[in-house]
Amino acid sequence: MIYTVTLNPSIDLVVEVANFQINQINRIERERKFPGGKGINVSRVLNTIGVPSVALGFIGGFTGAFIQGALESEGIQTDLVKIQEDTRINIKLKTGKETEMNAQGPALTEQNIRELYKKLESLQQGDFLVLAGSIPPSLPKTFYSDLTRMYRTRGVKVVVDAGGNVLAEVLQNKPFLVKPNHHELSDLFGVAIKTFDEIISYGKKVVEMGAENVIVSMAGDGALLFTNGEVYKASIPKGEVVNSVGAGDSLVAGFIGTYAKEQNFSKAFQMAVASGSATTFSEDLASKEKIDFLFDQVTIKKI
Repeated sequence: MIYTVTLNPSIDLVVEVANFQINQINRIERERKFPGGKGINVSRVLNTIGVPSVALGFIGGFTGAFIQGALESEGIQTDLVKIQEDTRINIKLKTGKETEMNAQGPALTEQNIRELYKKLESLQQGDFLVLAGSIPPSLPKTFYSDLTRMYRTRGVKVVVDAGGNVLAEVLQNKPFLVKPNHHELSDLFGVAIKTFDEIISYGKKVVEMGAENVIVSMAGDGALLFTNGEVYKASIPKGEVVNSVGAGDSLVAGFIGTYAKEQNFSKAFQMAVASGSATTFSEDLASKEKIDFLFDQVTIKKI
């Protein structure tokens, strides 16, 4: 089974305003709301490609009830910890360009954290654990690295999608997969990575630091997979960029969902890039039809 953890989920409220003006009343022309958070996005795309998962994390109040109801209506299994404060709402304002306003989120109690650990006890050897997104201030900064160390020793394949110091610490505990983009790769090593050869060089260093597998996403320039001592490059299908939110999460879902079923790194990488691209070309997360349409347009080449 695949378990996703979203420590600070949200309702993503997307509003479109044609001519936004400060200090004026602005009429919203269109609005949509989705359950948000990186782990939740992974569970939603896994569900789209027919792979079951369990969504773990913290929810509270009427906003949390919306998220749980939305996930369950899509057929996604949840095992969420109920907290006292309301789950946050993030606003994405589209007015020619896109502006994001992200809330801090609720505080977590020691009891909340203990409940999450108790739910994680059901993980068994061969399961996948996806840790994605930022770590709230209520939790120790080592939360992901602690979980990676704990569950890797139990035979669980831990996937971490985070950047900065969190990624650096996690690598010491040998996660199954990490997915930095090229900007996060630069931040990890404190250097300006500008060329394709430099990305390959530093991607290999991430493997040397402890990751079993590494995917480096490079926006319109494709993606690289580092696995079993080899490097593979994936092309990106052509299409109109509509939405950047959730593309990386979709890539993670496409990869682990396919690998869990077929144990084939090349096909998993192809599905990862097709899924990420399908979300980029959509208003919400990728649909099955769009992923299938783009799959054959993704080419994988060993470098």
